[in-house]
Amino acid sequence: MAEETVTVTVEAGQHSEELTVPTALTDVLSEEGDSPASVVADLAVLSLAQQAHGIVHHSHGDAGEELEAAEKLVLETFEERFGKTFAEMTGHSH
Repeated sequence: MAEETVTVTVEAGQHSEELTVPTALTDVLSEEGDSPASVVADLAVLSLAQQAHGIVHHSHGDAGEELEAAEKLVLETFEERFGKTFAEMTGHSH
């Protein structure tokens, strides 16, 4: 019987977090040859891009230059990772 979960470790400098995710989800969200770690990393980039977009374009008030620069950087990372812009992938642009 296949494992029901897989543990993925996220590291940033001296800090790390482990999370346990269902293999059924990583399997259904993966493309052929993708590891569970790759699937979770894809989801992290997608989530960060969505959050940055929401903060910069849909929150009340001015997000400021620092957050606008952070959004630009994560959207560049998104495009490098997925081969499409956030706007192309989501059908949402400004």
